[in-house]
Amino acid sequence: MDLGHFPGSGDGGLGLGRTSRARVSQAHGRESECAGKRGRLTVSDTRYLLELLGIRLPIIQAPMAGVSSPAMAAAVTGAGGLGSVAVGALKPSDARSMILEARERSGGALNVNLFCHRPAATRPEVEADWIERFRPLFEQLGASPPDRLTEIYRSVVEDEEMLAMVLEARPPVVSFHFGLPGAAAIRALRNAGIVLLASVTSPAEASQAAAAGVQVLVAQGWEAGGHRGAFDPDAPDDAIGTLALTRLLARTIDLPIVAAGGIMDGAGIAAALKLGASAAQLGTAFIATDESLADQAYRAALASDSGLHTTMTRAVSGRPARGLANGFTRLGSDIAPARIPDYPIAYDLGKALHAAAKRRGEFGFGAHWAGQGAPLARALPAARLVDLLALELQQAF
Repeated sequence: MDLGHFPGSGDGGLGLGRTSRARVSQAHGRESECAGKRGRLTVSDTRYLLELLGIRLPIIQAPMAGVSSPAMAAAVTGAGGLGSVAVGALKPSDARSMILEARERSGGALNVNLFCHRPAATRPEVEADWIERFRPLFEQLGASPPDRLTEIYRSVVEDEEMLAMVLEARPPVVSFHFGLPGAAAIRALRNAGIVLLASVTSPAEASQAAAAGVQVLVAQGWEAGGHRGAFDPDAPDDAIGTLALTRLLARTIDLPIVAAGGIMDGAGIAAALKLGASAAQLGTAFIATDESLADQAYRAALASDSGLHTTMTRAVSGRPARGLANGFTRLGSDIAPARIPDYPIAYDLGKALHAAAKRRGEFGFGAHWAGQGAPLARALPAARLVDLLALELQQAF
């Protein structure tokens, strides 16, 4: 991978030395030769993606609802990466405020993440059973469960107000999670000059996103923290890891690939680039930063032995998500998916349970989303973390 195009140390780039430049230039030559033999374009070149996104480093801070903040996004962008905010769980008015604050703080590149899950189907019997299942636990905490569960936020697939707001705000980059919006929405966003990314968890999803007009694919591996971006949560999941998925897509899809899942340092970014990714997206690595919205209990759990134990569960929200194993994840480990309310209806109860537990000083029922690389998280200012990642990446090459 050719890293020689990065700015030198005088302007905050990687500043590769002469020997390193020669080594990576030779590596790029071999990759180009291989690509030519496959008859594929070399759009996986990191330079192409950096220019497309308007950034200097192949580092994207993952959008994490409830964790990433405008301050975090601005710090990452200011340090040369791509800062992100997640607005899928917000009302359009609140999402607009978050976008404007992030842009005012950074004045540069910004990724706005939208949720594209299928609209929730209300199932009164399942939801009533779900409430009753957790009623004893609420009572132990001196609280009562919600009388009924609601769809606490909407998918952009059906939220025309959210789409209109994004088109008006016109952030440089928009990314999709849980699938894709309709063709008209993608066309409108592209026509507005917005670069489109989408999380994919399989080659089939990657092909679907590419055909729909998405310009960059985020290869989310099984190791990744937070919600699995699978288009259909009820379809069989091959649970492909980040490295395998990145390589599969780099060999078969003529779009830039961003590796995501389990990447915590510069060596991990380098590994992804060597497998054909154009950049890496890191989420868990930023949870412990100063600008993170994670509370102290979340940070403490991440820094403890709990970081060694993550699990995939759909009991908290209604969709598969990886987080630190705790009381809630254990309670939901033996529940059949069909008995769990749809996403995000199930999340209504999950958030209520977490709030009730916190009031009693019990922090073992939070949605502490984290990937398998959690023990490698570092408590630093976000900009300092990006600087360190860039240095580690340089050293890895």
